[in-house]
Amino acid sequence: MKKLFASLGLMFALLSPGMTLAQDAVAPVEEAVAVEAAEAVAVEAPMAEAVAPAEAAPAAEAAAPVPDKGDTTWMMVSTIIVIMMTIPGLALFYGGLVRAKNMLSVLTQVLAIFCLISILWVVYGYSLAFGDGGSLNWAIGDLSKMFLAGITADSTAATFSDGVVIPEYIFVAFQLTFAAITVALITGGLAERVKFSALLVFGVLWFTFSYLPITHMVWATGGYLFEAGDLDFAGGTVVHINSGIAALVGALVLGKRIGYGRDAMPPHSLPMTLIGASLLWVGWFGFNAGSNLEANGGTTLAFINTVLAPAAAGLAWMFAEWLLRGKPSMLGLASGVVAGLVAVTPAAGLVGPMGAIVLGAVAGVICLWGVTSLKKMLGYDDSLDVFGIHGIGGIVGAIGTGIFVSPALGGVGVDGYAMGSQVITQATGVIITIVWSGVVSFVAFKLIDMTMGLRVSEEQEREGLDTASHGERAYSA
Repeated sequence: MKKLFASLGLMFALLSPGMTLAQDAVAPVEEAVAVEAAEAVAVEAPMAEAVAPAEAAPAAEAAAPVPDKGDTTWMMVSTIIVIMMTIPGLALFYGGLVRAKNMLSVLTQVLAIFCLISILWVVYGYSLAFGDGGSLNWAIGDLSKMFLAGITADSTAATFSDGVVIPEYIFVAFQLTFAAITVALITGGLAERVKFSALLVFGVLWFTFSYLPITHMVWATGGYLFEAGDLDFAGGTVVHINSGIAALVGALVLGKRIGYGRDAMPPHSLPMTLIGASLLWVGWFGFNAGSNLEANGGTTLAFINTVLAPAAAGLAWMFAEWLLRGKPSMLGLASGVVAGLVAVTPAAGLVGPMGAIVLGAVAGVICLWGVTSLKKMLGYDDSLDVFGIHGIGGIVGAIGTGIFVSPALGGVGVDGYAMGSQVITQATGVIITIVWSGVVSFVAFKLIDMTMGLRVSEEQEREGLDTASHGERAYSA
């Protein structure tokens, strides 16, 4: 009926003379059409409301962040080169520093530990390190992701940028390499006298009760040091202080090597050590720049700092040694480079390039003092100076990060930054790591020593661990 009236109105308007009457007749037509449209909308509205939730769900799913191929590729490359810095990098660096009769034993120890920790990491390590531990979340995670339960190729892990994620599998693998090299570093303090079986048992105990809690406290949401604002970009406390203290405790519990301080114990292959140090430096780009978890400007800051800090530390160690001993040594230069890499690890993506240079130079000189004067003064036999370089270098780097993160000194700054309070926070992280690792290491070493024995016999030590422990030699002649 309404359509009929509208049609009749339009017909009369068209038959009427004059534009004014025609325009007047259009209004009722528009009103009629508007009424029809309104009625149609009223009828369709409930249907639209019914359809909306079904359409909203896919839209919400589409809004979920998707890993970028560039970020994913960078993280895979970083993981690969961190593996390279352990095997063969660390293995060759350590192997060249021991006597020829123990070369193969060191290679075997590093490789075996890498394999062992890789398996433990996916069985329970990742879950305890990065899971939500409930009431214990300040110190440790849970076992909800034991055996990587619930993780698939579509699972993602957050990065430091809102809305940016990476596949969780590559995050698991990347963190695996950190755990493996940390435990492997400890072997340098025990070299040439530790039982292979005892070392493996210690690796399991220390990984479980020292590495995992410290990792959770420093890097996991809810962890005590994480929530306190402790800054550790790539592992100054988690990796270097943690392992350095364990190596020192192990050296003290094991005792000195036979003939230490009396017989000459020079490195058997300094060229091998240089090759290892070079591989360590290359792999450290994955270690530091990879810790940004994505490929952006922050990654490049960590990258250039990984060039500059070890360069400055190497030169500082070399010139200090030159001044003190009259000659610069290749071993000193290589050791300085590693000390600089250690020191810049917690600071890599947080300090400016000039801050990294200063931090590296300071670490080079202090670590030289650590492996010479301090070691002689305390009288311990840390075979390959793990504490002197990683422990002391890690402490310098952790404290220095609190200073050089300052925007006034070229750092990126952090919310609410105040140098004094940040340095106190950094020192707190250092002290907690020293005490925690020290206690766990001492208890683990003592338990092993009382049960299965920690050290090889005097006869086996004199023979060399290559043949005594593994029945083969690194060199045929």
